[in-house]
Formats: sequence, structure tokens, C-alpha cells
Amino acid sequence: MSEQPGPGGPNRKPDTDDIAGQIEKATRSMELRDPDAGLPLSDRIVNRIVEIVGVTVLVAIVAVVFSNAVSRYALNYSFAWAEEIVQMSMPWLAMTGVFLSVRRGTMIRIEYFFEKIPWRWQGTVARFGYAVNVGVLLLMAWVSVDFVRLFGGDVALYVQIPTAWSTSALVFGAAGAAMAYLAEFHKEWRHRRHGAGHGGMPS
Repeated sequence: MSEQPGPGGPNRKPDTDDIAGQIEKATRSMELRDPDAGLPLSDRIVNRIVEIVGVTVLVAIVAVVFSNAVSRYALNYSFAWAEEIVQMSMPWLAMTGVFLSVRRGTMIRIEYFFEKIPWRWQGTVARFGYAVNVGVLLLMAWVSVDFVRLFGGDVALYVQIPTAWSTSALVFGAAGAAMAYLAEFHKEWRHRRHGAGHGGMPS
């Protein structure tokens, strides 16, 4: 008598493969989708400008690192300024990423504990969270302004560029992210208020 495959036998593999294929397809669709689809023209322009800045900085970093690596192993020569260029570019790359993640709602957050809060208090807690985020970012921008004012005139050893070229990214990035959070807060507040007006989420 031949044995029939049980629930955990070969019959489960096609189902598993099918689920894995669906997950991969959905993930690919999300990655290729325009993150700014449906936004007003002004928002799309702002995001695209910041995105171009970030991509340009990333390409420059990769080009410098790759060129220095090839030169080091092929010609036994390293560019002394390569490390400084990368270090001075990283703040701009980081801050453009933070700004866009806030604007596009892709900032990592854990909503498990938030969903455990009673429904009527979620709006208040959400507004408090936005206020804390904005306050911290504005404080960071203010401290960064002071830092740039004190040390921005220092010149990098090899590239002979003022360090303010790099550290000013902290000012623009923090202030920009704070404004992005304010815009997101305003949008969320209007959404919750509209939902409350129609019997939905409380404001």
C-alpha cells in the first residue's frame, strides 16, 4: 500500500512556494512603486530635489571609495583626501535620508504599544509624539548652528575645505525633518478630525 502524503508532507511545498512568490512579488511592487505618487506637485518637487542631492552624494562616495581601492591595490598608491571626502559627505547623505523617510512615511516605528492605548487617547498620544519629535529636531538644529558657528571655520587637512561644508548638513537636515514632521502632524490632525466628524477615529 502506498503512503499518502500527510499535511506536513510534499503537498505543503507548493503552497509555501506560492506564498513566498506572492511575498516577493508584493515586495518588488512596493520597491518599484513611485513613493511620491498622489502627492501635490510642490511636494513631489521638494522630494525630488532632496532625492537628487542624496543620490549625487551617494554616487560621489562610491566613486571616491572605489577609485581609492583600485589605486591602492593596482598602483600601490592611496589618495590622502579620499577619507576626508567620504567623512564630509556622510552627514549630507544621512540627513537627506532622514528628511525623505519622514516625508514619505518610511521612518521605522513600532506601533504595538500605541495600539494598546485606549482608542480615545490615541489622538492625544500621537500629537504628543509628533511634538516631541519636532522639539528634539529643532533642538538638534539649534545646537548644530552653534557647533557650525564655533568650528565651521576649521579647514580640513587635505581637501582644504571648511568643515562647515559638512556640519551644516546637520542644521539643514534637522530643521528640514522638523518641518516635515510638522507637515505630517498637520496632515494626521486633519485626517483624524475628519474621521471624528464622520464617526471614525477620535481627534
